[in-house]
Amino acid sequence: MVALYLLILHWFSSLFCQSFFLHRYCAHKMFTMSKFWERFFYLLTFICQGSSFLNPRSYSILHQKHHAHSDTPKDPHSPDNHKNIMDMMIHTYKYYHEILNTEDEKIDKTIEHHYPSWKSIDDFSRTNLNVFVWPIAFLILYIYLEVHPLIILFAVPIHSVMGPIQGAIVNWFGHNLGRRNYDLGDNSRNTLIWDIPLMGELYQNNHHYSCQKINFAHKWYEFDPTFFLIRLLDYFKIIKIKRSCL
Repeated sequence: MVALYLLILHWFSSLFCQSFFLHRYCAHKMFTMSKFWERFFYLLTFICQGSSFLNPRSYSILHQKHHAHSDTPKDPHSPDNHKNIMDMMIHTYKYYHEILNTEDEKIDKTIEHHYPSWKSIDDFSRTNLNVFVWPIAFLILYIYLEVHPLIILFAVPIHSVMGPIQGAIVNWFGHNLGRRNYDLGDNSRNTLIWDIPLMGELYQNNHHYSCQKINFAHKWYEFDPTFFLIRLLDYFKIIKIKRSCL
């Protein structure tokens, strides 16, 4: 049971950081925060994503290109362009690293962008040491907690690639499976039954319809957990939601 609790904690903390910080703050600038809180959530994202940490600038540019070219040949991660989910993720990984290694990558100029950066974290996250230190840390933790070796063999690899697993689910099933509230020019869908464990990220059709709307749930029966947490952070004045995004 300890392993299950740790996997659940890591799943939701990693997903929250991706949805709240990388997606809605870095890529779409739906709210503002002070430099202190930006640093706090930057560090939290690095800790929660670990070996699969995504650089905010590179993630943002990748995501903006996805919106600009959704389900076309230029989309960096559309199921339409790939024969299976693994092929899509390999292509996404290569595309992400091309952006990561390009200083003057062209971006969508329609949104004012400030990409948070933290040189020491950014530099370390790109090293082989970052890839190995987190699995080793989880391995030591599980051994200390006296978890069964077979469970360790199952759990540690999941911890190590938590981010790619979540990204694969959102991008593959969010454009393959579910219903549509809006008839758009792409294949984005709302995968309702799975969306709460994905923290609102599987309301792909809603999000593609109005990508600057901070609440991804548009119907009365839809619920966006990340938006609920964003409202709490706004209430306590940790962040400030832009009125144009409500």
